[in-house]
Amino acid sequence: MGTENSADASGDTGDSREHGVELGSLADELAGHDYPTTTDELLDEYGAAEIELTGDTRTFREVLGEMGNERQEYESAQDVRQMIYNMVGEDAVGRKGYSDRGGIAGENTDETV
Repeated sequence: MGTENSADASGDTGDSREHGVELGSLADELAGHDYPTTTDELLDEYGAAEIELTGDTRTFREVLGEMGNERQEYESAQDVRQMIYNMVGEDAVGRKGYSDRGGIAGENTDETV
């Protein structure tokens, strides 16, 4: 009697999507990497790993390679993930201008009494 969202023995739910970015197995690889490390070391090790964005797939090398700073240092996997999120920016966002908060995009809801 399992549930769809049950965690395995390691506590991993198998879902590594965050901020519109799916790291897949790269998330585990980064978590197990020795820190501190540099962009160059990470790209040598994991450059071909695929990162899924909303409607697109890019390699780790394509994402961090755009930075052009091979000597950038990272103290943790969280630092690397944050840099990935920063580098993909809008590319990870679904429909631009979409909001699930109701109303019509661009509609002025301020009312003067």
